[in-house]
Amino acid sequence: MKTIFKTRATNSGGRDGHVKSEDGAIDLGIKMPNAQGETDGKSTNPEQLFAAAYSTCFAGAIQAIAKDHDVDDLGDFNVTAVVGFNKDEDGFFIDATLDCWLPTVDKKKGEDLINAAHEICPYSKATRDNITVELNLLVEA
Repeated sequence: MKTIFKTRATNSGGRDGHVKSEDGAIDLGIKMPNAQGETDGKSTNPEQLFAAAYSTCFAGAIQAIAKDHDVDDLGDFNVTAVVGFNKDEDGFFIDATLDCWLPTVDKKKGEDLINAAHEICPYSKATRDNITVELNLLVEA
């Protein structure tokens, strides 16, 4: 194993606190959304941070495997991660949906790309068999 890089962030105060990365790039207040899921627009929460990280990592995985699938141009593609914060009789848990817009490929190729990306994405590997992750290929109607 070769470590490419490491990073560090520290939270103080939990879900009503503050998080900061050691380089200062992340320096954010943490606050839970209200019951309707609305935020104050100034603070974030762990689920937003996870959604940002997972969508970015998954998009990178798509880029990494595209050439192996004979795709030289992904165009103006994007990945949106929708992360749910849930509670059941066993406690709290999250789930994720990855909505992938790949405008330069057909449905079959798009499905192949997102399935292959799901196999190599570090966040997908970390969540496998731990949370429900749904993959969606968005297509024009």
